[in-house]
Amino acid sequence: MSDTVFVNDKKYTILKLLGKGKGGYSYLAQINNRYVVVKQIHHEPCSYYHFGNKIEAEINDYRRLKSIGIAMPEMLDVDTTNERIVKEYIEGNTVYELVLKDKLPNICLQQIREMCRLLYKANTNIDYFPTNFILQNEILYYIDYECNDYTEEWNFENWGVKYWSKTPEFTKYVEEHS
Repeated sequence: MSDTVFVNDKKYTILKLLGKGKGGYSYLAQINNRYVVVKQIHHEPCSYYHFGNKIEAEINDYRRLKSIGIAMPEMLDVDTTNERIVKEYIEGNTVYELVLKDKLPNICLQQIREMCRLLYKANTNIDYFPTNFILQNEILYYIDYECNDYTEEWNFENWGVKYWSKTPEFTKYVEEHS
């Protein structure tokens, strides 16, 4: 991505790549004196996940999670033509980084369990992988918008929790992605 990008005629300066997910690349960007995240949707293949219209899914998932009451970054702007989303920037360490450093506070597990209570009641799962969560000022934020209808196989207790401590699954992931 270039050093600047436009979202609905607003110019953002790209500062660095924050990460790549199944659906897009997220960049730390700046407009005026404000930091934001610009997510550029990509259409690279993903063998284990099937997408429809990714930009529409992001918008719909955001609305769904907001109505459930999940702490997450505000969606500030959407450019459907260029498939870009501007989100509030939540600064802090991801749960993944905290687990790596053996510094995951109990408050994170308490808050993810409260999120699960709200999500399950609404027949919803999110992507519980720890790179999708940031702790800021004692609040755990889900920084992705992806969500799906609830299934036991992909809930926190059966899948996500395997990556929230130094389990064999977590260690294997670190080894494969270092």
